[in-house]
Amino acid sequence: MQIVYEDNHIVIVNKSPGEIVQGDKTGDEPLVESLKRWLKEKYEKPGNVFCGVVHRLDRPVGGLVVFAKTSKALARLNEMFRQGEVKKTYWALSRNRPEPAEGRLVHFITTTERNNKSYASDTERRGSKKAVLSYRLIGCSDRYSLIEVNLETGRKHQIRVQLSAIGCPIRGDLKYGDKRSNPDGSISLLARRVCFVHPVSGKIIDVTAPLPDDSLWQAFKDVDKNDD
Repeated sequence: MQIVYEDNHIVIVNKSPGEIVQGDKTGDEPLVESLKRWLKEKYEKPGNVFCGVVHRLDRPVGGLVVFAKTSKALARLNEMFRQGEVKKTYWALSRNRPEPAEGRLVHFITTTERNNKSYASDTERRGSKKAVLSYRLIGCSDRYSLIEVNLETGRKHQIRVQLSAIGCPIRGDLKYGDKRSNPDGSISLLARRVCFVHPVSGKIIDVTAPLPDDSLWQAFKDVDKNDD
């Protein structure tokens, strides 16, 4: 578990692909419980440790996850996420190049619980939710395009299904149209950056996740330097 930011009210973790944020039917230990144990040991706290889940990442996705260490921070962060006051930037690798290279996508997403899958439509349908993101192509290697995504809404599998809808499924994402899985079961989507006003102190929190160590991501290390 990699802690990338911590203060008295919040902690931001760089999640590894494959970790779950909250408990599910698999019974695997979720990140929130690992974090509680880490906080308990670090501060030698007796009894239960408070750690609130503010938002989630899909299991095969890596990158930044924000947790609240106090109930005050949790309530305020929950409202900030609801109101779209938290800027979330993602990086995705796709075998295809988006056309045009930059744009804003608006779809209506419906989710089927039976197969845990979302579907994007250009028109509103019964039970659908509006999904909006902006994207731009920021790098190309011999085999992959690096696409930066900024979310305006937070829908289930939103980036995955919307990029797939424009012919750019994320590398390793068999569920949404890529042709091969990644060896570790991950998909090549990184919650790259999170920026928001601290819910208690009012200062700007702006945190960036490091690029994964594997060679496919490292092919874009020059983009990474420019991004910093």
